[in-house]
Amino acid sequence: MIPRFKLIPFADVGQAASYMGQHFRSASYIAGGTDVVVQLRNGKLRKEYLVDISSIPGLRGIREGRGTSLGSLTTIQQIVESTLIARRFPALREAARLFAAWQVRNLATLGGNLCNASPAADMAPPLLVYDASVVAASAEGSRRIPISEFFVGPGVTSLKRGELVKEVVLPSPRGGSAFVKLGRRQASILAVASAAARLELRGGRIREARLALGSVAPTPLRARRAEDLLKGQKLDVELLRLASQEVRDEVRPISDVRASADYRKEMAAVLSLRALMKAAGRSGGAS
Repeated sequence: MIPRFKLIPFADVGQAASYMGQHFRSASYIAGGTDVVVQLRNGKLRKEYLVDISSIPGLRGIREGRGTSLGSLTTIQQIVESTLIARRFPALREAARLFAAWQVRNLATLGGNLCNASPAADMAPPLLVYDASVVAASAEGSRRIPISEFFVGPGVTSLKRGELVKEVVLPSPRGGSAFVKLGRRQASILAVASAAARLELRGGRIREARLALGSVAPTPLRARRAEDLLKGQKLDVELLRLASQEVRDEVRPISDVRASADYRKEMAAVLSLRALMKAAGRSGGAS
């Protein structure tokens, strides 16, 4: 049973953020509600007020400019259907396509998936490999947070009191990228493990490498040791295999009802190799 609460709609970012700042302990933002409603029902979230931001202009949609901007209220299904995302950010589209079921994707928002700050957030690994930034808005203005600094712990972000996510900005992509996910079923809400990779090649060598994982640590993480091993090296399958094995020592998984920590550690390496191979193929291939 969902406890009683008061729903307060806002049509302005500054006003919503100001109200939230004043009622931080007793209020929570809500947009699509796919996470908030579940948490209310199971008792993990108890709030007197829900600040509805679903009708605020300018927080929805995918736009090109100096980089690509995705409004925080953009639904996961809109990402799936975007030809721009499919062409420029294939790893992000793959993550969106594997996100829960169609009904959920039509309600769930990009901002909600990030702000829930689950270690298993599907959209986090691809955004990490694309070096995305989160634009946070408050009554005082806005600021950019690198996505690598956004996740602090399970359910905790670096947002300040009252701030809301206005948009996510991705720089122009370079190289090939890919996302892979292991779940108990295709429509699984939470991944057992996931991995995203991006490789930029020049003259047969890896100019830049990004590898990120989900559901294998307290937060979505960059596998920086594996990235360092790849950077500057000649691309071949054995190198990718060595990099994926390096991941075992970087992840910090837990055991839960979906998988053991040991299994997640093994799958982190397996999924890393799959993501790197796909990214390499889209970058020109591995020999």
